[in-house]
Amino acid sequence: MAENHVALLLTPEGWELLSSLPPYDPAEALSLGRSLREEGHSPALVAAALTQQRLRARAAAKFGPFAQQMLFTADGLEQATRLAVSAHHAARYAAAGVTKVADLGCGIGGDAVALAGLDLPVLAVDRDEAAAALATINLMPFPHASVECADALEIDLAERGVDAVFADPARRAQGRRITDPEQWSPALSRVLALRESVPALGIKVAPGIDHAALPRDSHTQWVSVDGDVVEAAIWCGPLAPEGPGRSALIMRSGANGASTHTLTDSSVTDPSEPPVQVDPISSPDDLGSIIHVPDGAAVRAGLVAHLCERLDARPVGPRIGYLTSESLPDAATTPFVRSFRLTEVLPLRLKTLRARARDLGVGSLEILKRGVDVSPDALRASLRLSGQESETWILTRVGDKAKGAVLVVEPITGTSAAHSPT
Repeated sequence: MAENHVALLLTPEGWELLSSLPPYDPAEALSLGRSLREEGHSPALVAAALTQQRLRARAAAKFGPFAQQMLFTADGLEQATRLAVSAHHAARYAAAGVTKVADLGCGIGGDAVALAGLDLPVLAVDRDEAAAALATINLMPFPHASVECADALEIDLAERGVDAVFADPARRAQGRRITDPEQWSPALSRVLALRESVPALGIKVAPGIDHAALPRDSHTQWVSVDGDVVEAAIWCGPLAPEGPGRSALIMRSGANGASTHTLTDSSVTDPSEPPVQVDPISSPDDLGSIIHVPDGAAVRAGLVAHLCERLDARPVGPRIGYLTSESLPDAATTPFVRSFRLTEVLPLRLKTLRARARDLGVGSLEILKRGVDVSPDALRASLRLSGQESETWILTRVGDKAKGAVLVVEPITGTSAAHSPT
């Protein structure tokens, strides 16, 4: 269906119709579709154009104003790198002084657009015909970018003058995520082998990748955008000027524009090493007055121990990313944690929690959770919330015996909007 949708829009009539449509308005979609069919356009073409219009509206969150000049499929949009993140990728290549980048597994061309936007010549490659067609359209504004529909590893990089590679192996099959890097398409080891001919290699990988699968002489960076962990990427050779290790890149939107912050532990020089574990507190009695929720990218990067050192904090439970201390973060650490003041500790029992919500008139409840098998949405439904008061609860395991508990907390303004990975 995606290929038919793309093919219809690549006809002169389809392109003209799509270009004539107003910005997407869900309230007007049915009437607009009816009027377009009455004008003589085929139902299939109208459906394709309206689908694309809706995808462009969704794509604005990733691509900003560029979305209105691009073509998408639902899967391609979901898997595409956000433009803000792609821009950071592209900056690495520009700083490394490379002359031509091959974007292998380019999808709809999101990273290739960012690279070409910095005037870097780009060869975008994808073996999926629909993806290659979309990338061709999306890269039309850049004469120094070309697209080929081919197997990424069958391209003769030297013959094409390529001296840098960005690869994005397929990590899904039949709609399911593949966790084993050797089952990706192509396998991670085959992509890493490209370093023998092209040392400047970057690879987009799953954020949950096992650290043991990371090459020892690379730098892997996890990225979060407004609290959501969106990717990890392995950087090799001249694309890793910071040297071997692991880091977290935190990107935040704000009234004064976007901001970026990088957290690195200089003592970690081998990204494949397991993260250092810090002993948790012994019991709920050892909880400090402050609870810190690290950004998910810092947790994935194995930098919890580093944050503990900077915050003079300890985990609230074994292998739990929530930290407790008596001190607030300094200005340098603030971007990487969301901090709360602890007001009460409750047992993780529905009867107790329901009574609290009823007695206090809690109608709005923010729930963070880690390490416990509880659905926040199901818990809210079971509590039958009604009232005007609001609270924040952290559901987790506390103490070295990992006892489930609910930490009632108050947000401290001025700390980050970090989310807790579940």
